[in-house]
Amino acid sequence: MTTQYIYEELSDWAQLPDGWSFHEVVDVVVDRQDRVYVFTRGAQPMIVFDREGRFLTSWGAGIFTRPHGLTLDPGGDSLWCTDDEAHCIYQFSLNGDLLLTIGAPGQGAPAGSGEPFNKPTKVAFDPKSGDLYISDGYGNARVHKYTREGKHLFSWGDFGVEAGEFNLPHSVCTDAEGRVYVADRENHRVQIFDENGAYLGQWNNMHRPCGLHIGGDLAFIGQLPSHLDVNVSYPNIGACVTIHDLSGRQLARIGDKRVGEGPGQYTAPHGIAVDSHGDLYVAEVSWSAYGRRLNPPRTARCLRKLTRVG
Repeated sequence: MTTQYIYEELSDWAQLPDGWSFHEVVDVVVDRQDRVYVFTRGAQPMIVFDREGRFLTSWGAGIFTRPHGLTLDPGGDSLWCTDDEAHCIYQFSLNGDLLLTIGAPGQGAPAGSGEPFNKPTKVAFDPKSGDLYISDGYGNARVHKYTREGKHLFSWGDFGVEAGEFNLPHSVCTDAEGRVYVADRENHRVQIFDENGAYLGQWNNMHRPCGLHIGGDLAFIGQLPSHLDVNVSYPNIGACVTIHDLSGRQLARIGDKRVGEGPGQYTAPHGIAVDSHGDLYVAEVSWSAYGRRLNPPRTARCLRKLTRVG
């Protein structure tokens, strides 16, 4: 890690009410007041904290099938929640009032059809038009563009390894110029497109890019470790968060060379947010990717805050 990007880890930052558990955290966002919204697969799907980690509120029980992605609306007043196994996207107010549903909950398009949606993963916004980009996802290999009102405009992508093709488009985000970045997870790359879906380029030399966040002129990428027997014990294979400039140049790598729950170690960085102070919040799907594989299975650390000190 360069001296320009040094962080102190606060693994026990979140002050949950007694008896509560995240189970695992799929994504996290920070609003304009630095309130932190934690999207979980536990009994309380949306849990809200202040910047110091003090519990504020929770909502969403009984709504979601399997939470996956969370995006703060550009207006700062609503949240877009992707539910992959319900095959839909929900827009909620910050207080948990349902405002809009895109897709028919529980009625996914046929897998591989390219039609919206089969296990969508994340929402991003065109900064010029306000339109939505939706990565889709586990059952498709597409990115769909929608209006804010839920009208489908067009789609692009197909299964494969060539430019513009995907092998699990796991996350999507945009920069201030409107370029679209897609975490093409199992192709071990991030692909970049214009607002019409035209291929512009790609970033390589990463392992299973999973979480993707752009703040200003920096991109933060959560990378997963291997789950293949042949290389699961290799060091320096994912299980980290990397920081890049928008040319793709890696500026820093945060994470130990091996998977784990110790200080500086990661199991499955799945979502990333940055607050107004430059501090990082890292969400991990540590049950799905790690805890359930242990003997005996157990929950593992799944959320931490990193404060910028350099």
